Amino acid sequence: MEVTQVLHMNGGMGEASYANNSLVQQKVLTLTKPIREEAITNLCRRRLPERLAIADLGCSSGPNTFFVVFEVIKIVEKLCRELNHQSPEYQVFLNDLPGNDFNNIFRSLGSFNEKLSDEMVSGVGHCFLVGVPGSFYGRVFPSKSLHFVHSSYSLQWLSQVPEGVENNKGNIYMASTSPSNVLKAYYQQFQKDFSLFLECRAKEVVEGGYMVLTFLGRKSDDPSSKECCLVWELMAKALNDMASVGMLKEEEVDSFNIPQYTPSPSEVEQEIEKEGSFNINRMEVSSVNWNAYDDWNAVDSEFSKSEVESDGGYNVTKCMRAVAEPLLISHFGEGIIEEVFKRYQEILTDRMSKEKTEFINVTLSVTRKA
Repeated sequence: MEVTQVLHMNGGMGEASYANNSLVQQKVLTLTKPIREEAITNLCRRRLPERLAIADLGCSSGPNTFFVVFEVIKIVEKLCRELNHQSPEYQVFLNDLPGNDFNNIFRSLGSFNEKLSDEMVSGVGHCFLVGVPGSFYGRVFPSKSLHFVHSSYSLQWLSQVPEGVENNKGNIYMASTSPSNVLKAYYQQFQKDFSLFLECRAKEVVEGGYMVLTFLGRKSDDPSSKECCLVWELMAKALNDMASVGMLKEEEVDSFNIPQYTPSPSEVEQEIEKEGSFNINRMEVSSVNWNAYDDWNAVDSEFSKSEVESDGGYNVTKCMRAVAEPLLISHFGEGIIEEVFKRYQEILTDRMSKEKTEFINVTLSVTRKA
């Protein structure tokens, strides 16, 4: 699997699109807002540049793409009024892998600019927005060009499936039944990737610049903990059930592994301290229900009440399909998709009726050292 070629959320605006199935990710953005607000406020109070460069890494497409950009501009404009300071020009970089639906982003620019005009009563500095395709596990921007970097629910994705996990039979990710070498291989790939990410951003972020990063992660020290791996274990069950009745080949399932690592706070902290270019200002752990509609709130949401479904298994299946479908198609082909997610929904609905299911988020704010 060539991850950079196949890893992208479902594009477009259809029923299975990421744009229509990313309420979980929006709820996480809402939960982590205070950390972003603190970082932007501290950045601007120290030194507000004439041109403020903002990068969102792993921007995807849909209602969440402009969520943070709008929020950041709103905070800066409020500070400008308080400090009697002229608004800066905004240079906004939206980064994702080349397979991302950038066309959908560009089609939404008009409504984004209208929203800026409508809500910023005193006007706003010129905003120049650019789509930047490429992997953030490498250089993406010029040296010392960024003031604020944001990434949410992207850094858990690895640059590749770890090597040496061929014996992860019956699993598609780390699991309680995975051999110890598989868990080690996943962790080492995370270390390699996140260290490279930090090295690259250290060259691109100005001294005193901020990054706010949110990982899909875990609280536990156990990398195969149910809190981070269960959602993939249940998908593995759907695939294995299909293999058991001859709808898939067993070796096809055994050779499929998800390129993701959900780190603990201590693992994230260790890599930052080891790389050495950033100071950690704040780190928090939060959680959100698998079924984001359980405590849905219309305030600040781009998702209408009409989109709320009562079936939790159905909601989570749609969310996971928007994320995982391109990976499944690249390995198994398109013909199995409807059956996989039909079975997956039944399994999810059963499990969610029996226990509380949550995604764990690890969020941190860091500053580029002088």
